[in-house]
Amino acid sequence: MTEFEVKGMSCQHCVGAVTRSIKEIDPQAQVRVDLERGRVAVESEQSADALKDAIDEAGYTVVSVASA
Repeated sequence: MTEFEVKGMSCQHCVGAVTRSIKEIDPQAQVRVDLERGRVAVESEQSADALKDAIDEAGYTVVSVASA
């Protein structure tokens, strides 16, 4: 599980955009977005860097990354 602190997410459209972007690189990924805390938790076989890039490509800014 990797957790990202993400800036710029504010609505359900943001949740969908981030989720779609991650699932494009890993269709089996489990994605949980917490808008209130600005967090995206991802369970995936992809590297944290690849997931960060996917979030960036969706138009959001990853502030920090933590692995659990």
